[in-house]
Amino acid sequence: MAAAPAADGEFVEITDADVEQVVGLWRDCGLTRPWNDPHVDLADARAGDTSTVLVARSGGRVVATAMAGHDGHRGWLYYVAVAPDLQGSGLGRAAVVAAEAWLVARGARKIQLMVRTTNTDVLGFYARLGYSDQDCTVLGRWVESS
Repeated sequence: MAAAPAADGEFVEITDADVEQVVGLWRDCGLTRPWNDPHVDLADARAGDTSTVLVARSGGRVVATAMAGHDGHRGWLYYVAVAPDLQGSGLGRAAVVAAEAWLVARGARKIQLMVRTTNTDVLGFYARLGYSDQDCTVLGRWVESS
């Protein structure tokens, strides 16, 4: 039996048919960077049981996303995006709530996200959702894949 189609604005797991629209949305929202291939990020998130990409559609198009991952200790949010023409409509809050629910269902007790220092406009949005600076520095380095 096939699953019923999701209602407009309902967050569901991404399908193969959504991939190009999702990448386009991320680009429209300024979330992609030349050093991160969004197609690879999507494929990696969909490859295992500890991460997913949730999408909401309206009128047949993907209008919002949230990538969620559970590292065994914390939940993480990435690529929270809302179509520019729908920002301020509540879809961003709904994306975060849906991703949080997905993570909590998998055992996350704390949920974190990273905001690029150049993306100051979004800090107020996350503050209104209860997120705050965690007084830590994120460090990283690129490694060669084998």
